[in-house]
Amino acid sequence: MSDRAAAAPRIPVLLYHAVMDDPPAWIAEFTVTPRDFAAQLDAVVASGRTPVPVSALADHFAGRAPLPPRPVALTFDDGFADLPGPTAEALAGRGLPATAYLTTGAITPGGRSLLPPAPMMTLDRAPLLEQYGMEVGGHTVSHPQLDTLGADALRYELAESKKVLEDTLGHEVRHLAYPHGYNSPAVRRAARAAGYASAVAVRHALSSDTDEAYRIARLILRRGHTVADIESWMSGKGARVAPYPDSLPTVGWRLYRRARAAVRGPVFAG
Repeated sequence: MSDRAAAAPRIPVLLYHAVMDDPPAWIAEFTVTPRDFAAQLDAVVASGRTPVPVSALADHFAGRAPLPPRPVALTFDDGFADLPGPTAEALAGRGLPATAYLTTGAITPGGRSLLPPAPMMTLDRAPLLEQYGMEVGGHTVSHPQLDTLGADALRYELAESKKVLEDTLGHEVRHLAYPHGYNSPAVRRAARAAGYASAVAVRHALSSDTDEAYRIARLILRRGHTVADIESWMSGKGARVAPYPDSLPTVGWRLYRRARAAVRGPVFAG
């Protein structure tokens, strides 16, 4: 960790997927039960942190607006069926804004994605998320490993999902989540060129007010995480602090995945 990151205020950005009692096996590790979710949200509220959408972080990184004291952000990837129902209700009931990143191919009837079968919301319910106080961002069309794609396929995944969401919502969509956090300098440049103002990664780290706008660090929730973990993160502990450079193993893993995708084609990011 750099001295700059160590001195920066620590910002927990939580990453959720499905909130359900009986998830499909492939997403079970990244699923929390409604009961645990409610307890975790209560811990966020009790922390005294100020909840903000990711757009507030993006505005800060761009120098457009300061962050409130001790911010926290909640994010949701993919668009599982619980999101525009009990999950959004639980957030709204506690006055917690959030950002939902939707995989358009997985939620469009007749669409195609690399996500395995699971109960998903439908695209026509995206406006309902905004009615609950959530902002909506893009999460690509098919959920591929973006850092393994050629330039044309990368542009398509970023631009087409953005367009579909904008047509559905009737306004610009400016925020992106990389599937499984996979990104690279080229992917980050493409995200900017596609018109996104920010992009979130994973990194399982605390963000900070000096983090990078196009790979904002998030803390991924697994089924084994407890309220104690949430309380630790809310206190700015329990994880490293971004920004920091990619490790050599991360770079090596990216090169391996690129070589594999060149042989097998696009691969599910998960």
